[in-house]
Amino acid sequence: MTFLLLMLAALAALLAAISIGSAGPSALTLWRDGWQDPGSAGELARLLLWEVRMPRALAAFAAGGLLAITGVWMQALLRNPLADPYVLGVSGGAAVGGLTALTLGSGSATAVVAGSASLGALLATALVFALAHGRGAWTAERLLLTGVVVAAGASALVSLLLSLAEERQLRGMLFWLMGDVSLASNPWPLLLALACSLPLAVAIGRPLNVLARGELQARALGLAVQPLRLGLFLATSVLTGLVVVTVGSVGFVGLLVPHAVRRTIGTDHRLVAPASALAGGTLLVLADLAARTIVAPRQLPVGALTALLGVPWVLWVIARARRPGT
Repeated sequence: MTFLLLMLAALAALLAAISIGSAGPSALTLWRDGWQDPGSAGELARLLLWEVRMPRALAAFAAGGLLAITGVWMQALLRNPLADPYVLGVSGGAAVGGLTALTLGSGSATAVVAGSASLGALLATALVFALAHGRGAWTAERLLLTGVVVAAGASALVSLLLSLAEERQLRGMLFWLMGDVSLASNPWPLLLALACSLPLAVAIGRPLNVLARGELQARALGLAVQPLRLGLFLATSVLTGLVVVTVGSVGFVGLLVPHAVRRTIGTDHRLVAPASALAGGTLLVLADLAARTIVAPRQLPVGALTALLGVPWVLWVIARARRPGT
């Protein structure tokens, strides 16, 4: 029943994102003209529906789904509901890599920017774990604290890169850093990544369930903990880099959605991962719809809206964790 509701919500969000915009005819007129009118009005309707709004909505859905899946993996591996790529500095590393490629003149080479962002995310992940490990085994608390520090360092590097950028590039870079789905004209790389990630997330759901009971118990049951951890952190880095390149640095989706889904359907990762993908995609589609309609014709950065949702949620989780008996 929960999955049916999530699928209906995702479909409704996509239809709303395609039908509603800051300009153009009403939703009913738009759909009627798009299917029936062979003239200029129908051509405009088809352009708005299928070439402008549809790619943007699909990109937002795929990005939200990928961020939610990476959040599920991070929280499962660290056994901490506050873990996600944004908090651990992975998104910051991807932003530094992508901005470096853009600053060096690779703006038209999407593959180069995507590769640089994924490399930046991977280096940030490696740095976080190297520093968190220190002279002994890392703990989830130490890892989160190190991630926050690395994220702050990445933010400083981003500021330096922005100061070196040309003035004509600056506004686009700033919107991209704050989350901007309007530039996502080709959603297919994200959709393909989501289609590949979902079966993987379901397949490793059982090992993650075992790991959630503790690393010692998982090893005693024969689970190869280290290869699983390294593989998932590598996958998280690549997926985060791809999302950052396409829609910018959108925070808190990977933190907010998996935690809320676990409270609704339980902790079985074979169910949590696909449910989080649906919920995360729906959340980002609705956030992007709000970003382009609240103060139309101006557009707000979608990352700012997700942060407005995520920050109170994080504070609530921390306050709840400090109460005895919760």
